[in-house]
Amino acid sequence: MALADLAKYRGADREKILYEGAKKEGSFVWYTSLVPHKEISKVFMTKYPGVSIDIYRADGVILSNRISSEHQARRYIMDTIETTPPPLMPLRDNKMLMPYYSPHLVNYPEIAKEKADGDLVWWSTDRESLIGVGYNKNNFPAADLPKRFDDLLKPALKGKMGTANNETGARAIGGMIKAKGEEYVRRLKDQEPRPFASTAAGLADMIITGEVPISFTMVQTNLTQPAASRGAPVGWLPMELVPVNAGGAAVSANAPHPHAALLFVDFLLSPDGQKMYADKLFYTSATRKVSYEKWYPDKGLTTAEYEERADKWLKLLREISRK
Repeated sequence: MALADLAKYRGADREKILYEGAKKEGSFVWYTSLVPHKEISKVFMTKYPGVSIDIYRADGVILSNRISSEHQARRYIMDTIETTPPPLMPLRDNKMLMPYYSPHLVNYPEIAKEKADGDLVWWSTDRESLIGVGYNKNNFPAADLPKRFDDLLKPALKGKMGTANNETGARAIGGMIKAKGEEYVRRLKDQEPRPFASTAAGLADMIITGEVPISFTMVQTNLTQPAASRGAPVGWLPMELVPVNAGGAAVSANAPHPHAALLFVDFLLSPDGQKMYADKLFYTSATRKVSYEKWYPDKGLTTAEYEERADKWLKLLREISRK
């Protein structure tokens, strides 16, 4: 079958066909921004012996630019990609991705699917990192912990909060605007949040050491997984709306190894793949039901629309942060 037909195939023998084809192909090329890519490839190759993975790992923007350059030169190297939606969006807009079906999509909510024509997807969310309030239990009393956005305005938090002034921080601001409006965000300036020019992981380290008592721009995975926290007395809380840093699994429109590419994407979305993410890598799954509302900041937007909003959110974050 051609790639387009294979991607849509929904017979009961789909996994068998993909695996047999993948073993004949021998290997495939995976582009990803995921740090634990070696752990993921090991789990996959253990489940599907005879299929190896060649990995290129880089920042999502670098991946997107590299794929675009290869596409223009008609050098089709990448088979599948896993990264966050912003780098995937220009690939979608320029038809460099292949819409696909997976039998596991039935387990996912609509918000986790980037829908293509029919019931196919450009990508589906295979892992989630949630943005909320992170804190150091020794440096911040439990009685003062916020439970909703309005609680961030309490006098007890004045001068205590730190912010990651990057894209994660901007998405946190976008969630606040969606839930409470821009005027609410501007009121946070009176709380004197301290800006930090660091990654989300860097800010997590400052919470772990106690340098920063609390932050509303904290990614749960960076703070509470055992390898990151090193047993530190830290915690994480969701507000009523939780922005999501999602990872999407997609297939190249010109995948040289289509069977292996689709087999790998199916694996990432499968219960086994989701268990791997949760148990070994401490990501959350879009298939898990939660008591709060999740929000995907880039959902339904073009690349230009998302960039415009993200720039606005980041500008507002910088305006409210104490210099």
